[in-house]
Amino acid sequence: MRTDFLAVLGLCGLVAATVAVAEEPPIDTLATSAGELAVTFIGHGTLMFDLDGTVVHVDPWSRLADYGRLPDADLILITHGHRDHLDPSAIAELREADTTVMGPAAVIAELGFGTVLANGDTATAAGIAVEAVPAYNLVHMRTSGEPYHPKGEGNGYVITFGDARVYVAGDTENVPEMKALEDIDIAFLPMNLPYTMTPEMVADAARAMQPAILYPYHYGETDPQRLVELLEGEEGIEVRIRPMR
Repeated sequence: MRTDFLAVLGLCGLVAATVAVAEEPPIDTLATSAGELAVTFIGHGTLMFDLDGTVVHVDPWSRLADYGRLPDADLILITHGHRDHLDPSAIAELREADTTVMGPAAVIAELGFGTVLANGDTATAAGIAVEAVPAYNLVHMRTSGEPYHPKGEGNGYVITFGDARVYVAGDTENVPEMKALEDIDIAFLPMNLPYTMTPEMVADAARAMQPAILYPYHYGETDPQRLVELLEGEEGIEVRIRPMR
């Protein structure tokens, strides 16, 4: 997949490394061995993937979208329990009788339903393979000394769509488990200070895992162009900016 990945990625009129401005969330599409994958950039840490009619929502948040207008979910992935990632009302809007909800233990306990994925677990739902990757802080801490995201409480996810491996990191820093990932076609890495990574941390992680396409997301007031500058000339990594504050 990776060798011809860039050739099959079709963009919806958006230029790489520029911030798109639109009333509707932008959508990028690409071909996979299982059909066309549409990636909807809803905003912040919230994404939607549609693989030829199979719909995966990641961290749906009612503040960002009218979920009554979006497709119901075959699979919902929740990275952790912070309110901008775990929104029970958005989940209720998207959930059907056959929808699978996956997340860390504390998330599933709060919801009262769903499948627990601990760090390192793998599962398959709606024909989509999912691997839970640890998501936690190494450097950025609260004034109490506690990390904003303690180890073991949050997940990122490698989601496999046909022959395409998509990594949605959740709220994390450039932890060893992230940097050890291989064969990642698309990576979504957070850059929302002080809670996640600096642009330098994102660049460090990207150089280690070498995703074909890198989208900074959940970047708050951090300037994503700084990441573009840091990775300028880095062969094999294309940085693409979408409106994901």
